[in-house]
Amino acid sequence: MCGLVINGVAHGSKYVTAVCQLHMREFNDGETITVEPWRAKAFPIIKDLVVDREAFDRIITAEGYISVNTGEAPDANAIPIPRDDVGRAMDAAECIGCGACVAACPNASASLFVGAKVSHFALLPQGQFERKTRVLKMVEHMDHEGFGGCSNHDECEAVCPKEISISTIALMRKEYLKAALS
Repeated sequence: MCGLVINGVAHGSKYVTAVCQLHMREFNDGETITVEPWRAKAFPIIKDLVVDREAFDRIITAEGYISVNTGEAPDANAIPIPRDDVGRAMDAAECIGCGACVAACPNASASLFVGAKVSHFALLPQGQFERKTRVLKMVEHMDHEGFGGCSNHDECEAVCPKEISISTIALMRKEYLKAALS
């Protein structure tokens, strides 16, 4: 389950692997394995090794969506999107919201998670309508939930089981500044 630190590393030390994908065969016979819950103000411990990650859900509810018209599907080729933008948007969309980024960050920052969600929609035409309000509300809600600020330690990227790049944080900051100044 997402929410565990294995031997001092969020999700354990196997690269690009969430705890639910970590098998006992990854450890040596007789090795001592230390399992702890994530410790972050915004992820309170519910019981034993269970943490409440609903703060992420509340951030998404704050504005992490797009509005679309219903009806017939538009032609897939009607809106050309640069290939690099599509790739970056889909990479960001892979975020599973596990919270390893928060657990690994010395500041308990959720910037990688929020950056991934903001980047996903900011790079696609479908996400343009709420672009400014989305980033403002999501960052505001991230702060309200008690997550710390990002100070570029890069620990979040190192433990992310989906290899979300910290470049999403840079894009989130850029989007936030543009929205706040307009």
